[in-house]
Amino acid sequence: MFPNAKGSEMLSLLATIDPASQATGTVTTGWVQAGSHHTLMALIQTGDLGVNGTVDAKFEQAVDASGTSAKDVAGKAITQLTQVGGGSNKQALINLRPVELDTANGFAYVRLSLTVGVAASQTCAQLMGLNPRYASADASNQAAVSQIV
Repeated sequence: MFPNAKGSEMLSLLATIDPASQATGTVTTGWVQAGSHHTLMALIQTGDLGVNGTVDAKFEQAVDASGTSAKDVAGKAITQLTQVGGGSNKQALINLRPVELDTANGFAYVRLSLTVGVAASQTCAQLMGLNPRYASADASNQAAVSQIV
């Protein structure tokens, strides 16, 4: 524990899927190197889901920042959120440790994938790095972070 550390020194905003009414289909963050932080976490948020709309989210892994040999990270997907099942205005978290990747085969990059099904739905998501290995977390924030107060 670091009781004097600011939250922004411990948590990086690595990539986002910005708030929008997402059409049906899949959107993803960019690929980020997983080993720069001890832990990664995705926060998936829904607003109003369209009639019978669904939202799925998962972590994917690759061997480089171009997405070579991309595949799902086993066990790192949410249970589908549905409009019928009360999935509007909800949040879901996915935790990931770099050791859970297929490192034996060179997988070192991750991205978050969000899929909207049936009807356009309001969604957004953030991919965060927690407890940086080498520097203050704010050094790893994506370029779109415009303020830290």
